[in-house]
Amino acid sequence: MTSIADQNTAELGGPLSILTRQKRDHVRLDELLRELEATPAGTRQDDVLQRIARLVFPHAFAEESVVWPQLRRVLPDGPALTLQVEQEHQEVNELWTSLERSGPDGEGRTRLVERLIEVLREDVRDEEDELLPRLQQAVSVGRLRGLGVAWEAVRRTAPTRPHPVVSRRPPGNAVAALPLTAIDRSRDVLEAVARRSPRLQERASSVSRALAGVAGDVEQLGVMRRGEDPSTARS
Repeated sequence: MTSIADQNTAELGGPLSILTRQKRDHVRLDELLRELEATPAGTRQDDVLQRIARLVFPHAFAEESVVWPQLRRVLPDGPALTLQVEQEHQEVNELWTSLERSGPDGEGRTRLVERLIEVLREDVRDEEDELLPRLQQAVSVGRLRGLGVAWEAVRRTAPTRPHPVVSRRPPGNAVAALPLTAIDRSRDVLEAVARRSPRLQERASSVSRALAGVAGDVEQLGVMRRGEDPSTARS
């Protein structure tokens, strides 16, 4: 098998292919991780982390909703292959939650950032070198393009923040998508307003925190955990 990192757009099935779209996001993630490594803790590091979050969480949610179910259908070892990546996604969610709780100068923050970078790079390698080439071998180019279109549609309307309690598999993640996406993207808007307008910062931040509490309540609903593997469960 040839890693998708070593294939051009035509070999990957064209610009609509799920492989091309995945590779595009992986290239962007590598750029951001390099920037994160070069940025000390503080406001600038938080800005880089925010850009990474807005890339990583919708990307992973769309994989778990669209791509990994397809792999489980077409490969005999698909369940085991996708579970490994889902476990990596779960660790990213948990690391991110710990980072948010630690604050910019929190104890152990440097180690959390280092581990986050390590897991994200492991995830990219597993996908580019194993899962996606296996998918490429198993389905037609037309199907790769159909998956790419579906993945892009989900990615554009997916949650933008970590939700470690929610199932990494359907139907739980599908049920969680609508409320958590609405909450996450509302918080994104509020935080953008707070950055642009110091006068509104306190009010916008207060509403964002309230919405974070609502998201936490939504995550705890039993239906949000349906379908998950025990190894990615978090109480």
